[in-house]
Formats: sequence, structure tokens, C-alpha cells
Amino acid sequence: MNKWTIQNDQRGLLFKKGSYVRLLTPGDYRFLPWAGYSVEVLELAMPFQVPGKDLELFIHDSRLLEELVIVDVQDDEYVLHNEDGHCKSILMSSGKYAFWRGLKQHTFVHFDIRQPELPAKLSAAALKKLTGLYTTHEVADQEIGYLFYDNVQQRKLGPGKYRFWKGPVSTSVQTIDTRRQQLDLIGQEMMTEDKVTLRLNFVCQYKVTNPLKALEIKGFEDQLYIQLQLVLREYVGTLKLDELLRTKQEIGTFVLERMQQRSEEYGTEFCSAGVKDIILPGEVRDIMNTVLLAEKKAQANLITRREETASTRSLLNTAKLMDENATLFRLKELEFLEKISDNVGSVSLTGGGNLLEQLNQLLAGGRQAKPIE
Repeated sequence: MNKWTIQNDQRGLLFKKGSYVRLLTPGDYRFLPWAGYSVEVLELAMPFQVPGKDLELFIHDSRLLEELVIVDVQDDEYVLHNEDGHCKSILMSSGKYAFWRGLKQHTFVHFDIRQPELPAKLSAAALKKLTGLYTTHEVADQEIGYLFYDNVQQRKLGPGKYRFWKGPVSTSVQTIDTRRQQLDLIGQEMMTEDKVTLRLNFVCQYKVTNPLKALEIKGFEDQLYIQLQLVLREYVGTLKLDELLRTKQEIGTFVLERMQQRSEEYGTEFCSAGVKDIILPGEVRDIMNTVLLAEKKAQANLITRREETASTRSLLNTAKLMDENATLFRLKELEFLEKISDNVGSVSLTGGGNLLEQLNQLLAGGRQAKPIE
């Protein structure tokens, strides 16, 4: 006698010569060995699976169906399986799946992956179960995103995080930064009208005002870079080196005006532009330094000559005034006498004789004496 015992957390499937007969509920069962019966014991905590048997072989049994929850997964569909409200597994392959009703409550969430975007309110646990089945795109603050399905534009996206199935529909998100941005041209080699090759460091600031127009341009920043190069070369090539250095502040104004003429074409507002540095070749720089030094020396000599001329003219005018006015001449004598007196210890004057003669005699024997003419 063959005996099988079915526990409360188990169910049995009775087979006769390999064919399903009926469901066995908890209890003890005995069958004669030669009758050809066998029993498959299944755990209620596990999905309903019979090795080597398809689910379709069992669903004709209405009694068994009362014990099972069956979910049918369609093509292009994923199904999230929850047990007692907790994410348990993800069912991806199309077909029917069965779970026992007894111990836990089973619920299912169906996702049609032909609709590429995942629901926004999926829990972190659900997303973890779905890892590898979707892609994530982020649109940062101050950015505008555009969603494309199979290269066809769908809608504009604001800042946030978006998830899309890796399914039959290809998805992509292109973003445009709407903040003011800076484009730097570093070490651009250019030739002036007089064939002098120099290097420019130039900066241009811009802001995208029409993101869709900017998206229509392949390699948007590269295109702006090239356009800026062309405008700079156009301006520099029409000026000689001296003119360029003298009017370098006007380069930014010219470039900005020319770029603003194409603002609508690029969907961009050009805010400012200017030259940061002009770097000359070593030989040209040495020549210019030599010229500058010569100019400064010439200016210094000119200033010296002007001062000498002004001093001589002042002396001549003073001499003419003293020649015409005896009192002024006398005052000048006294002024010089005062200066001389500051440099001697004492002065003694006696009556008689000319003042200058007495002073000469006095100083002749002094420490710092020198004849007064």
C-alpha cells in the first residue's frame, strides 16, 4: 500500500499512469501499488508548478481552479507580482502563471511596454525589481528636455527624472540648457592685412531662447564656435597690426553685431563678446618693445628740452627786470646775502666801502668763503 500525507500548507495532485486525476486536500491517502497512482505534493508558499507539465493540463479542474490565482501575461507586457502588498517578482515571458490562494494574497500590476513611459508613482521596491528593464533620463534645473519616440518628437519635459521601458519603442531625451553660457576661443591663429600672424583669446556669452530651433542644428555648440571663428577672421583680416592693436576694444562690438544678426537662425540671444588677449609672435613682440622704448626715450628728451627752455626763458626775464629796476636788483642782492648768511657762523660789517667789497673781505678768511662777483 502506497501512502501519502498532505499537510495544511500543502496540496497534492493525483496522477494515474501520468495523467492528472484530481486535487488532494490535506489528509492521508493510500493507494494500491498496482493501481498506477502517484501523488505530486506542492507547497502553498511556492508558485504552482509541476515539473514537466504545462499549466493547461490542470485548469479544466474547477476544484483546483478555486485554489489558484491565474495571471495571463501578454506579448509586449510585463507583470509585477505582489504578495500581501509587497513586491515579489516580475513576470516577463508571455503565458499563464498560477499561484496558490491559501497563505498569501496575490495582486498583479500589468505594464504595456508599447507605452514606453513608466508610471511616475512606482515605489522604490518596484523599481528595484524592474532594474535592467528600463532606462532613466534626467532633466536638470534650468534645462528643457524634449522626448522622442522612434525619433519622432512627443512633448517637452520640465526638470525631473523620467523612466522608459527597454521595449519595442526606442526612446531618447534631448536637453537644452537655458542659462547664460560662455563660448571660449583659445589661441586662435589669425593673419592681419599686413601678413602678421597672431593668436587671439576671445569670449562670447549667449543664451538659448528657442530650444527647438537649437535642437534642429546638428552639433549646435560646434556650429556657434565655427561661426564665431569666421566672423573674427573676417574682421582681423581687414586691419593692419597697428590698427588692430589701436582698436582692439571694437572687435567685440563688431563680432556681437554680426552674431546678433543670426540670433533667430540659431534660436539664441548673444549677450556679450570681447577680446581677452592678443598674443604676438616673439620677433614682432621684440620689435614692438624696441619701438616703444625709443618712443618713450624721445618723449623724455622732449620733456627735458621743454623744461630747460622754460628755465632759461625765466632767467632771461628776471635779468631784464633787474636791469630795468635798481630796487629789484638790490632786493636780489639782499636775497643772495641772506642765503650766504645761512651758511656762515657770523657776519661783521664796518663802515665805509662797498657792501659787496666788505662781504668779500669778510668771507675771504672764513671756512666756506668764496669771492662774490
